Amino acid sequence: MPFPFIGDDKSTIARLLGTLPQQGRIEWIGLRPVRREAMLVVAEAEAETDRHLLGDHARPRPGGKRQITLIQHEHLAAVAGFLGLPGPLDPGRLRRNLVVSGLNLLALKNRQISIGAEVVLEITGECHPCSRMEEELGPGGYNAMRGHGGLTARIIQGGLLHVGDVVVVLPKP
Repeated sequence: MPFPFIGDDKSTIARLLGTLPQQGRIEWIGLRPVRREAMLVVAEAEAETDRHLLGDHARPRPGGKRQITLIQHEHLAAVAGFLGLPGPLDPGRLRRNLVVSGLNLLALKNRQISIGAEVVLEITGECHPCSRMEEELGPGGYNAMRGHGGLTARIIQGGLLHVGDVVVVLPKP
């Protein structure tokens, strides 16, 4: 049977993949109003159902897998450490929309999460680093980000996102 044994309720791996009891928190929200320009840090943003964050230059197609990007707060310090930089990196340098703490985002692929009172996202895949990380972080930036680039998601239900909102993993349908 191919990994990860989804649908095999007797499988230890299937049970483990479904165990995500903790909650996370939105630590930071950023918009990219113009391509290759500095991120705009905001306290709240509006997620448009099946589209993007309003005010972000990205215009993914409806049904697209990369409508919003997330990165794990805990990885900001890890990447800085790989580069010999002090403290966690400024999230704006990494060009992701949301910084989430308290959840292992990599464990959430193909799962849905709710954020605050309104927003539901479906985690669709990894957000791999691009060559621009060498430009932004210096030599080794690309490799420092490998495995720490965050995730992409589809906006299933739009609404307002706020810094401090609780992030909850939804049960599988």
